[in-house]
Amino acid sequence: MTAAEFQANTPYARFGTFAIDAPVDARRTFIRKTYTHLAMAIYAFVALEWLLFAVGVDEWMMQWFAGGSMMPMLIMLGAFIGTSWIANYWAHSDTSVGLQYAGLFLYVLVEAIIFVPLLMIAQGYALEFGAVGEVSVITVAAITTLLMFGGLTAAVFFTRQDFSFLRTALWIGGAAAFALILVSIFAGLHLGVWFSVAMIVLACGWILYDTSNVLHHYRTEQHVAASLALFASVALLFWYVLRLLMALSSRD
Repeated sequence: MTAAEFQANTPYARFGTFAIDAPVDARRTFIRKTYTHLAMAIYAFVALEWLLFAVGVDEWMMQWFAGGSMMPMLIMLGAFIGTSWIANYWAHSDTSVGLQYAGLFLYVLVEAIIFVPLLMIAQGYALEFGAVGEVSVITVAAITTLLMFGGLTAAVFFTRQDFSFLRTALWIGGAAAFALILVSIFAGLHLGVWFSVAMIVLACGWILYDTSNVLHHYRTEQHVAASLALFASVALLFWYVLRLLMALSSRD
């Protein structure tokens, strides 16, 4: 069997060739679709946050967390892990485009729900910018996240470096962070500024890894899965940039 015949008979043949090996037009189309879907996911996230706050989900969550029990945090953490796995599985479906989009939407929805408590608290924080005056940390965190993401993306596209070698280190770092978060929930510890800094570094590593995968390891029809991976990394970066700025800011 020739290499072409082998590729045609693999389960992922419908996804096309790897973007790095594809013709220039096919590669450009894949990259454009990936980042268009990423932008749509970010817009959907913002819209969902507005909707969740408009219908009073923030007030319901405030009451839910008011008892001081660790159970709400554990439930949210478990739900996030479970639904994230399902969303990624659906987004990588090789049988249904609709299922791929369902996976992307499910992940964006879960992220939007997870962010509600943090954004609810962050509304009371601001940063002082001289003549400009006080600016909401949410706005500053969003702009900072987009600038960092843009810079890291440009670095990968200009250098065309394959950052797949970061995979093991990123998974180890993620597992260590998850363990620390669990310990903090059970022990009532506060993970301070340096933990947020470390997580920002980890999120930047994931962005480098996921962006290089767009160039080197995704196939030309996997733009939905690629956009989900990028969105997950952007959301992680935004979460800890926001936490860091909250720690450095003053309350209104």
